[in-house]
Amino acid sequence: MTGHAAAAIRIGPRAGLVITMAALLGVVAFFWPFLVAPGKFGSNYAPPLIFGVLLVIVLCVVISEIAEGGINSKALAMLGVLSAVNAALRPLGAGTAGIESVFFLLVLAGRVYGPGFGFTLGCTSLFASALITGGVGPWMPYQMFGCAFVGMLAGLLPRATGRREILLLAVYGSLSGYLFGFLLNLSFWPFSLDPNSSIAYLPGLPFTEQFQRYLAFDLATSLGWDTGRAVTNFVCITLAGPAVLTVFRRAARKARFQAPIRFARRGGTGSGAAVG
Repeated sequence: MTGHAAAAIRIGPRAGLVITMAALLGVVAFFWPFLVAPGKFGSNYAPPLIFGVLLVIVLCVVISEIAEGGINSKALAMLGVLSAVNAALRPLGAGTAGIESVFFLLVLAGRVYGPGFGFTLGCTSLFASALITGGVGPWMPYQMFGCAFVGMLAGLLPRATGRREILLLAVYGSLSGYLFGFLLNLSFWPFSLDPNSSIAYLPGLPFTEQFQRYLAFDLATSLGWDTGRAVTNFVCITLAGPAVLTVFRRAARKARFQAPIRFARRGGTGSGAAVG
């Protein structure tokens, strides 16, 4: 079992720069409670809505840059199939003790097809799932962005083979389950509790005190849910990972996403023919 297959979507220098800038904006969008107090934009709910709109715009720009740089019809078909599968899988687990059936496929696909594919699949999977389940709302851009980076980082993990690779992916999938919950809670924490609570958001506090409050909030309200997601990812990747990786890599070899195109001259005719 090899560590990597050819990336299904190439990321050029310009697309890489756009993704880096998007990552920085994403950090600001998620950590806005430590940067902007509610009410600064005329409404307590304005900051997450503004950042949510910005995330949608940024995601569109990033995907367009990735598509312009190197996505072909075969990669697009694979993206559509896996997005549909993930969208169909999500309702089977979401809402029950934190069990999420989306992430393990996202991690494995990002691992095999590369960070660009993983980033795009995270966006399209959550978007399609939201349309199917009626989960469209101000939280959706944050979910799309979080899943996009789960898939992208899976494609950037170090090389490994055999059982070491499965263990690496399982541990990463488990950690990403906690990280996803940690980030998503930041988007609504300031509005979810009575201000008099000891774990509520309190504008004006120093960063260290504010962060301690958030850690207490996250542990008290989401640890069980995030643990369910983390355990689901670990178990699914451990059990199904070897077979799914084999299928994905076989599909990548047959599709030859990045196969070079050479032009050979036909004998005596003088015309060129493309050879994949």
